[in-house]
Amino acid sequence: MKKVPNVAVIGAGGWGKNHVRNFHALGALRSVCDPDTERLSAMVSQYDGVAAQPDLQAILDDPDIDGVVISSPGATHGEIARAALQSGKHVFAEKPLCLDLEEGKQLRLLAEERGLTLMVGHLLLYHPAFIALQDFVAQGGLGDIRYAYSNRTNLGRIRNEENALWSFAPHDISMLLSLIGEMPSRIVSNGGTWLYPPVADTSLTHMDFSDGVQAHIFVSWLHPFKDQKLVVVGTKGMAVFDDTQAEDGKLVLYDHRIGWNESLPEIEKADATPIPYERSEPLRNECQHFLDCITNGTRPRSDAAEGLRVLAVLDACERALRTGETTKPALAWDLDGTP
Repeated sequence: MKKVPNVAVIGAGGWGKNHVRNFHALGALRSVCDPDTERLSAMVSQYDGVAAQPDLQAILDDPDIDGVVISSPGATHGEIARAALQSGKHVFAEKPLCLDLEEGKQLRLLAEERGLTLMVGHLLLYHPAFIALQDFVAQGGLGDIRYAYSNRTNLGRIRNEENALWSFAPHDISMLLSLIGEMPSRIVSNGGTWLYPPVADTSLTHMDFSDGVQAHIFVSWLHPFKDQKLVVVGTKGMAVFDDTQAEDGKLVLYDHRIGWNESLPEIEKADATPIPYERSEPLRNECQHFLDCITNGTRPRSDAAEGLRVLAVLDACERALRTGETTKPALAWDLDGTP
């Protein structure tokens, strides 16, 4: 039986505490690193056998730690990931991989040179409902995709170091790129800033792909209710992945039919039909995947190349948001990650 890798979680705050919980349950958690000593004390008292370490360098110098999980603020991801890779550690960085496209390219090259796993936390790629949707689309269940849209809104979590686009949209971009299978050729993005200029509280992004496929993403942390919905419309049907619904309603198919009577459309509506999928916690799946990639030397589902594709789209969206001009990704990565 292969040894379970030892990992350290860097950042035990709002989302990091969930990594701590999952990696401890998987028998892989060795240390938790956070500058907040009270938070560290709470982690140690809750999880037996876990070491508290406020000093990042001590984590990087520990030869018994195989990999690190970076769940610190997004602006710190690039610097910590680089230091960890240089120290010979496998890296699982929460989204986004970093905030600069060129830095992301260097991180990918560094991981490849060192033979290390570099994985990005695009959680919804590990959601069993999304995996079922991806398989359904790949098998032709929706026919040819015509358009898709994604909403990700809530009241909070409001930030002042990154805008709503960078905070929320990586999930939606990763799902859309996975489903459509290519990079957008044209991007338009608009947003609104009210709480903490110039940090945008909302953004609406429109993307054009080849063969007339279109997609848009709306994100906001200044919204009266939570909405996490992806709609995909194809020539054979329409699918909805709504993560706010109960298990049986998270992934459904609408087999609506549209015909023509001479020049008049005739619509035959159908009830929503659940698409079956396995029940499991997405984050647990993602954490186990990281451990498996370290153990077996396999390529992560959300590897550095996938992270860079998302980063390239985010970069183009940010440029469009800032200038009001139409943009396109600076890098047209192939699906295998080759520029």
